[in-house]
Amino acid sequence: MITKSMEIRIPAGLEPGTIALLIQTASQYDSKVYVQSENKKVNAKSLMGMMTLGLPEGSVLTIVADGSDEERAVEDIERYLSNEK
Repeated sequence: MITKSMEIRIPAGLEPGTIALLIQTASQYDSKVYVQSENKKVNAKSLMGMMTLGLPEGSVLTIVADGSDEERAVEDIERYLSNEK
C-alpha cells in the first residue's frame, strides 16, 4: 500500500470535468485507489464519491493505492493533479 499527499494544481480544482479525467486515470489500474481529504475517504474510481469532495486548486489531498500497480497509479494521478502535460 502506498500513501502520498499532493497538492491540486489544476486551475479549476476538482470540478465535474477534472473529476472525470481523474477517474479515467485511476480506472486504468487494477489497484484500489482512494482519495482522502480531511475526514473523507472516497473511491477515486467513483464519480459520486469524488463529487462529494469539492476541492479547489491549492487543496492538499492524500492518495492511497493498494495493489499490483499501485506505484504507477499514484505517479499518474500525481502527474495529473500537478497539471503536468
